[in-house]
Amino acid sequence: MPWNFDNERPIYRQLVEQLEYRIITGVYPSGEKLPSVRDLAMETQVNPNTMQRALQELENNQLVETRRTSGKFVTDNRNLLQARKEKLAQEQVDFYYEAMQKLGFTKEEACYYINQKRKTLIIKTR
Repeated sequence: MPWNFDNERPIYRQLVEQLEYRIITGVYPSGEKLPSVRDLAMETQVNPNTMQRALQELENNQLVETRRTSGKFVTDNRNLLQARKEKLAQEQVDFYYEAMQKLGFTKEEACYYINQKRKTLIIKTR
């Protein structure tokens, strides 16, 4: 999964979002040790101080914890991870409804398209 940044928002903010996404989706599994700040900074091609700032915010949000002399680890709090996953899912639903509204569809019409997609997915899995 590539690291993509835009110039419209602070890099550290984008790092926080992308690291959180990678944690929630299991790229960095629950309870696992994260690469070092320096290694992550090299991988993302950002300043180590910027990476440290992003990881500190994730630690403040309890998604990452520092263990003295061992490094940084992804939380093993599965309830927290599930809550974050559900929050991201809700944000995606909100984004979808806003986009459909901009296209001139009502929420009921937007739901119709979701149900149509769901039906085609069910047929494909049979």
